[in-house]
Amino acid sequence: MKFATLIWILVLLLRFGLFVDAIIDPVDFLALQAIRKSLDDLPGSNFFDSWDFTADPCSFAGVYCDGDKVIALNLGDPRAGSPGLSGRIDPAIGKLSSLTEFSIVPGQIMGSLPVTISKSKNLRFLAISRNFISGQIPASLGELRGLRTLDLSYNQLTGSIPPSIGSLPELSNLILCHNHLNGSIPQFRTQSLTRIDLKRNNLTGVISPTSFPASLQYLSLAWNQLTGPVNRVLIRLNQLSYLDLSLNRFTGAIPGQIFGFPITNLQLQRNFFYGAIQPGNQVTIPTVDLSYNRFSGEISPLLSNVQNLYLNNNRFTGQVPVSFVDRLLSASIQTLYLQHNFLTGIQISPAADIPVSSSLCLQYNCMVPPVQTPCPVKAGSQKTRPTTQCMEWRG
Repeated sequence: MKFATLIWILVLLLRFGLFVDAIIDPVDFLALQAIRKSLDDLPGSNFFDSWDFTADPCSFAGVYCDGDKVIALNLGDPRAGSPGLSGRIDPAIGKLSSLTEFSIVPGQIMGSLPVTISKSKNLRFLAISRNFISGQIPASLGELRGLRTLDLSYNQLTGSIPPSIGSLPELSNLILCHNHLNGSIPQFRTQSLTRIDLKRNNLTGVISPTSFPASLQYLSLAWNQLTGPVNRVLIRLNQLSYLDLSLNRFTGAIPGQIFGFPITNLQLQRNFFYGAIQPGNQVTIPTVDLSYNRFSGEISPLLSNVQNLYLNNNRFTGQVPVSFVDRLLSASIQTLYLQHNFLTGIQISPAADIPVSSSLCLQYNCMVPPVQTPCPVKAGSQKTRPTTQCMEWRG
């Protein structure tokens, strides 16, 4: 009732010319006033200096209009290092019925994400990262059928990811990393989805083979508590250019087909993957990290084209392929970490001149390293694995 009365007052003021410069819709005008009252500049920021409501709000910093309607609201100074804003997001954000873009720069915004934001049916871009937004992700965001980018990363969000998010037909980028989200990963059905970043949450459970669409190009699930096999999941995602499943509890074998995907960075370290690594063709992925798993068998020479290869802390056996040595000495391999396995030999001269730009670590295998090279501190000080361990593993 109060809101409606204020609208009529504004209409009368506009009719009699008391606000000559004000051309904005009265509903949007009052919504911007409410949003301004709930937010403040942090010390060192002067973003709201231009927000003088005796002038046309469409001229305010961060406010963009089409006719008399607000279509974009970008709050805060976007320049790197700016202090940002403090306060809370007022529920009046939902009154901006033509809003297509809403973002807030990193700062100290607290409180929950208003449920009313789902009333802005035209919203296509929603990004509020690196603040202190808490509470659950409103399931009503699933009503924003035109939403293409949802970025709520680096906040304090809790609860599960609403299944309604997975059904957004236009969603292309979903970035919810660095929160406290829990529960399982819902199914994402839209074929427009290209990026999912859920790393550093508390997500649990097994991933369904149909959880992700084949359109995905970027997938990061690192630093969660996810379990179970992923081979049937990965074999469908042949458009991936970035894959990070590190620091979970995944098990099972890795399909050799993924090494033929257009991936530029493959991170699978610190899980419980096992079995042999059997690429179908020469691997050209620049960085592959399979460390801290239970991979076994001999190292495939098809991995020798990888520039940064981390195979340490596994159960690999046999000789290191000669092709690795050739590429290491030609500086084509920058990092080759093979420590803490059960390897029995490598054909390299003790006098070999390893390029300064290349790193090789062979510590704690079933051989005496023929060359002395600096290793990471975590590799320990022991040069060779105890003979009893090598005999037991061989047996």
